[in-house]
Amino acid sequence: MKSLNVALVQQSCGEDREANLNKSIAAIRRAAGMGSRLVVLQELHTGPYFCQSEDPRCFDLAEPIPGPTTERLGSVARECQVIIVASLFERRAPGLYHNTAVVLENDGSIVGIYRKMHIPDDPGFYEKFYFTPGDLGFRPVATSAGRLGVLVCWDQWYPEAARLMALAGAELLIYPTAIGWDPCDPPEEQGRQRDAWITIQRAHAVANGIPVLSVNRVGFEPAPGRADQGITFWGSSFIAGCQGEILAQAGTVNEHLLTAGIDLTRSEQVRRLWPFFRDRRIDSYQDLLRRYCT
Repeated sequence: MKSLNVALVQQSCGEDREANLNKSIAAIRRAAGMGSRLVVLQELHTGPYFCQSEDPRCFDLAEPIPGPTTERLGSVARECQVIIVASLFERRAPGLYHNTAVVLENDGSIVGIYRKMHIPDDPGFYEKFYFTPGDLGFRPVATSAGRLGVLVCWDQWYPEAARLMALAGAELLIYPTAIGWDPCDPPEEQGRQRDAWITIQRAHAVANGIPVLSVNRVGFEPAPGRADQGITFWGSSFIAGCQGEILAQAGTVNEHLLTAGIDLTRSEQVRRLWPFFRDRRIDSYQDLLRRYCT
């Protein structure tokens, strides 16, 4: 058995960037003390989810990679001997910004980045205003703990993204996330949305025979200028095994440091029994390259 202890940091975020980062770092240190070798932070973990509105001033929140936050987290990774996956608002060049996940090795070095490929543009999630779609493709990041297939939030709804990461050799799928409810939605609709979110990601684990780690923020964040409107982030961070089984899951309300041990040898055993890769009809999938088939 090749076991990997992992941790997900589910937290709420306020306006104080330093306080948010300190909270994340404290959780990383706790996770390391509990034996975790890989710690994943939620999407855009240094502040509130600013994409609820389109405001040019928010571009001032972006930072270069490498930059101040990667230097800070790199120092913590080296101190704690853990791999960290962190999600940042990247300033690549003047007028060019990305939603970027950074992978820091346990020696503090940056070993890879992933730029979010699927960019939503929906009420409360106006990301196309801020983020240029990623241009690095779906390539896993090699680390001392294995090959990490890092994707970000909206990417998690697309089976193509998960499949391409798996075909490129990813041993885990990792989804830093910021997703929640419109508080005006009725409870039954809120339940359907959360269940769909969990189901689609568990399906990626099943279809590809690899574990899935999904970490979401938690708490209510008001819309800018409208304290009576906003998003209630539903937490529910979870770790699923390679048959979609839930190994650990957080609640919908509170901050949580979620940990679990993953057996990385199970993927091969499962793929021998469920040989989806073997039976793929790659000669008949050309229409996947079309926007719509009629």
